[in-house]
Amino acid sequence: MRAMNTNILAFGAHPDDVEFGCGGVIARETAAGRTATIVIGSRGEAATHGSPRARAREAKRGAACLGAKLEFVKLGGDAHFEVTVAGALRLAAIIRRLRPSLILAPTVVDTQHPDHAALGRLVRQAARLARYGGVRELRRQPAHAIDVLLHYAITVEAEPRDAQPIFCDVSAPAVMAAWQAAMRAHATQAATRRYTELQLARAFVNGQRCSLEAAIALWPAEPLVFDSLAAVTRSARRF
Repeated sequence: MRAMNTNILAFGAHPDDVEFGCGGVIARETAAGRTATIVIGSRGEAATHGSPRARAREAKRGAACLGAKLEFVKLGGDAHFEVTVAGALRLAAIIRRLRPSLILAPTVVDTQHPDHAALGRLVRQAARLARYGGVRELRRQPAHAIDVLLHYAITVEAEPRDAQPIFCDVSAPAVMAAWQAAMRAHATQAATRRYTELQLARAFVNGQRCSLEAAIALWPAEPLVFDSLAAVTRSARRF
């Protein structure tokens, strides 16, 4: 795998998904000088707590904490996501416009909010459509092939059971501070569950799995390829 010094694109179904699911990863990458854009598919219209306007404001604050840009895209509305060609084409157009090297998207595991799994499948399709030069609906923009698609899990239940994760070190104090600030920006959701503490606990457990203070697990959509074994620094288990 080549070292990537270009932009990262993270998709979330709802205004807080990216921050809770992989916010620490984005904070680390932007701190290293890479650019990141978060694209959200709804404004949380179906949520029990928080109006769409309030949640959009929280999303803007959360993205700013992570050093990322923010966009919204219409995918049918909260709790109404469907895996359609039209939806995949809409996301593929975004991929062509932003031309990321790496994409982050929710896992496709079914035991989670249905919008999360649907979005994961839509992004997977969109990443392929974006590189097909002959797609009629996308011809206004040049084709673009990403390098890597990684899935993140917002909950423990959404973690794939049949695949090994890779771990991203988010232990640096500045990274942890930015990530926590981004999660706490979603104050309306704190009324339902202690989401920030839950995600930090998961990160600390993952950190212990690979001798780090804190880590976030990600799952490659396809096998990773390394140009040299020099790029493989270490494994989680120290033999």
